[in-house]
Amino acid sequence: MANPLLNYYQNQPQVWDEMFRAEGVRAEYQHFVAAIEGLAGSEMTRKDELAKKLFMSQGITFTVYSSGEGIEKIFPFDIIPRIISNSEWLRIEAGIKQRLKALNIFLKDIYHQQFIIKDGVVPAALVYSCPQFLREMMNVDVPHDVYTHVAGVDLIRDHDGEFYVLEDNLRTPSGVSYMLENRSITYRIFPDLLPKSNVLPVKDYPD
Repeated sequence: MANPLLNYYQNQPQVWDEMFRAEGVRAEYQHFVAAIEGLAGSEMTRKDELAKKLFMSQGITFTVYSSGEGIEKIFPFDIIPRIISNSEWLRIEAGIKQRLKALNIFLKDIYHQQFIIKDGVVPAALVYSCPQFLREMMNVDVPHDVYTHVAGVDLIRDHDGEFYVLEDNLRTPSGVSYMLENRSITYRIFPDLLPKSNVLPVKDYPD
C-alpha cells in the first residue's frame, strides 16, 4: 500500500472489509484513499480531535446511565466515512421503504381487524402485553394509514457483505439528528471530499 497511513493495515478474512478487498482498495473508496494519501498520522489524529471538540461544543451527546447516574458522552464518530455505492444504496432504500410500508400495514391491522392475530401469525398475548400497545387507538383511523412517520432502521453488515436489519426504532429515533450532524462534521474535517465524491446530500431532510 502506497499510503503510509495504511502500511500496517491488516485484512481480516472472516470480517467484511468496507474499504479493501483481496485485490486492493474497493472502487467506492479509491477517491477517499487518494484524498488522504499525503496526510501524516498526526494530521488524522488532529482531525479526530477536532471532530470530538465539535460534537461536544454543539452538544451532540447522549447519556449513559450507570448505577443510577447519568454520564454524558460524545456520540461515537469515525472520521473514516462508510461509503455505500449508489447501486447498494438503491437496493437498501427500496428494502427500507418496503419494510416501513409493511410495518404500517401491520400497525393498522393490529388496531383494526387483527387478521394477523386471528390467523395465528402473531400471538395475541405478545401484542397486548407490549407496553407500547395503546388500547385507546383501537379502530382509530389515522391520515393516510401512516402510524410511524419517522423510523430508525438499524442495519448491520455481516461477513458475507450482506446487509441485515438489527432492529426497528419507530417511536422517536434520535439517530436522525446524529446522521445530519455526522454529515455536517465530515464536511468540516474533509471539506473537499464529499463534493468531489458526488455523495448524495442529506440537507433536504425531511423534505
